[in-house]
Amino acid sequence: MPISKRQRVADAVLSRILGQSPAMTTYRVESVRTSMRDGTLLLGDHFIPESDDPHGTVLIRTPYGRGLPTSALHGRLFAARGYHVVIQSVRGTFGSGGTFRPMAQETEDGLDTVAWLREQPWFDGRLATLGASYLGWAQWTLLQDPPPELHAAVIYVGPHDFRQAVYGTGAFTLGDFLGWSDQIAHQEDGGGLRRVLSMATAPRRIRPGLTGLPLPAAAVPVLRGRAPWYREWLAHPDGDDPWWEPYRAGSALQRSTVPVLLFSGWQDLFLDQTLEQYAALEARGVDVALTVGPWTHIQVATRAAGQVVRESLAWLDQHLAGGASARKQPVRVYRTGECSWHELPSWPPLAEPVTFHLRADRSLTTAAPARPEGSAAFRYDPADPTPSVGGRTLIGSMGVRDNRRLESRADVATFTTDPLPTAVDVVGAPVLELAIDVDNPYADVFVRLCDVDPRGRSHNFSDQHLRLDPSVPAGQLQRLTLTLDQCFHRLPAGHHLRLQVSGGAFPRFARNLGTPGEPAQGRHLAPSLHTLHLAGSRLLLPVAC
Repeated sequence: MPISKRQRVADAVLSRILGQSPAMTTYRVESVRTSMRDGTLLLGDHFIPESDDPHGTVLIRTPYGRGLPTSALHGRLFAARGYHVVIQSVRGTFGSGGTFRPMAQETEDGLDTVAWLREQPWFDGRLATLGASYLGWAQWTLLQDPPPELHAAVIYVGPHDFRQAVYGTGAFTLGDFLGWSDQIAHQEDGGGLRRVLSMATAPRRIRPGLTGLPLPAAAVPVLRGRAPWYREWLAHPDGDDPWWEPYRAGSALQRSTVPVLLFSGWQDLFLDQTLEQYAALEARGVDVALTVGPWTHIQVATRAAGQVVRESLAWLDQHLAGGASARKQPVRVYRTGECSWHELPSWPPLAEPVTFHLRADRSLTTAAPARPEGSAAFRYDPADPTPSVGGRTLIGSMGVRDNRRLESRADVATFTTDPLPTAVDVVGAPVLELAIDVDNPYADVFVRLCDVDPRGRSHNFSDQHLRLDPSVPAGQLQRLTLTLDQCFHRLPAGHHLRLQVSGGAFPRFARNLGTPGEPAQGRHLAPSLHTLHLAGSRLLLPVAC
């Protein structure tokens, strides 16, 4: 179907907003059906450039529908610049046949889609994949055994190991994955306005599923049978369980040689996996580039849209169309605190660990104490769980937030430096060595670093959560090593560095109920007393050389 004059005007306006050059060609859109090996038909839209010299094909496989924003940002915009674009609804979504089984279904369906492309008269053997989040996961499944036609991949905020995302800290990532399941359950209800209203009311709608116990039963009135996978995830907390095998595509990091452009944000849920992907590919000499901005997961598709599209097109032009090199340096990262972009030959840059000591007066100092400092303690009560404030989340309170109210709680211990005499650039992953005992073996630890400005506002920039080993007897001293999120943050002169230690971050992570048994089936609560042994605890802060 040829595009209308109104659509051409809309495309031109979008191009200007995103800072793009004018369109190279007109295009048309046709519906396509792709048969899988079991006979299931998947629906798609083919954006066809009306050019005698197209640049290749971009494949986008999505569970979120083929309309806005994907159709505009990647379908229409890329087709107008010479690319065939196929946007396909994955199995069980938006008219495609079969039943949707998140993540576990994409490996075979991706390979079958490429096999279908080979048979199309317009396909010239040059293929790229592209997309964010789940769409990135679909790319990693294909990269486990890359087809020879695959010349490039552009992966925004996409995990390669879904089990790691769900249970990587030992606790279930509750808020995000109940919220995501609720989104999928309602995303095809009615028209666009109804979907917008559904998203707006989601926090209130899912609240009973977050606070109720046991967790599977609490989610029933929220999901109403529409997301059976949620109960399955809760039923398989063991990382060694072979049930999770279809949810892992990490072999792609060791097999693929396809050039990959990676995007993430310092407050993205999948930041840790993106940086792992970069490190693994870069170590093997694969052509890999990395951009990390001051974004949350959602902001990569909103605030960052212009930059993402520009860098993506440049990557495709280089690897599919034989254009100029897309980047001066492989790594482009934003330094928070200073608010500036930096181009680097690799990540992370060189750094030296600076040791900070936790003191009994709740200070944090580079000077070691002259004598043992004793201990600090707090009580965690799952009946009034320590709340999550911001951080790397999909839903709820996302990203950088003022932590002052959180830090005023009795169940949060804080340790703070004096005003810094000079600016300090934190690069890479801070490490907290923590000596702790807990009077209840069923307990968690959450730690966070904040930048405290002269007005007292405390903004988070790195954190980590850990579920403790319940086989360690109650009251026994444990020496933990917690590796916090990688970051690139400047602490300006006059600011303070603050360390938080608490017993959880709810509902970002499912609270530890303090009682034995299968975590998802628990309904009884017991508090825990956490005692921090300061002499055996220290923070190792990676500071730029």
